[in-house]
Amino acid sequence: MKVHRSRYRSPKRYPVRDRRKKRTGRRRRGSALATLLVVAGLCLVAYALLGQNLPLLDTATNDEPSSADIRDTQLKLTVPKMERVNELNVYDAPGSDESVLEDGAMHLRGTGFPWEQGSNVYIAGHRLGYLGTDSYLVFYDLDKLVEGDEVILTDADGTRYTYRVFRNIVADPWDWSVAEPVPGKSIVSLQTCTLPDYTQRIVVQAELVGTA
Repeated sequence: MKVHRSRYRSPKRYPVRDRRKKRTGRRRRGSALATLLVVAGLCLVAYALLGQNLPLLDTATNDEPSSADIRDTQLKLTVPKMERVNELNVYDAPGSDESVLEDGAMHLRGTGFPWEQGSNVYIAGHRLGYLGTDSYLVFYDLDKLVEGDEVILTDADGTRYTYRVFRNIVADPWDWSVAEPVPGKSIVSLQTCTLPDYTQRIVVQAELVGTA
């Protein structure tokens, strides 16, 4: 009977271990930063509404900005069709620093910047947010943006980057492809949560059409 139990248990253990290795491999091959954003973005609004902290994965990155890039990374975001998004502060931060969302929006550290050709500038904001802060209802009407609407980013040097919306989708929480570059384009992606259940993410993407 001892031999029988050993042979019976072993097949259960090895497939589980193999599946874990495969999952780890997929995460490493993909963008770890994008994965973090996708999962964290799922709860941006739900936890703001409840007054709780944003839950984070153990894999959250706390990497500092590259020493090779000495530019000021703070941006300002304007979306003419969204009344609460006018010169909104956008702070570069790791996904583990949800506190910046109270003061505006978050640029996920490790994704692109507007001055980088072929970049995907990934920005997340609250759908409901905190009353009395710049986060309150800031991305509430993100789902209303349609093809052709303008999105404007301004960097610390005053350069304005004008984008036009080409895509407005609802994305699965584990689909990190929306945070990756789009071949042949320089884009900005804006993300918030769906209502009323917060189970998915609204992602609006706009392509760079001009710099001034």
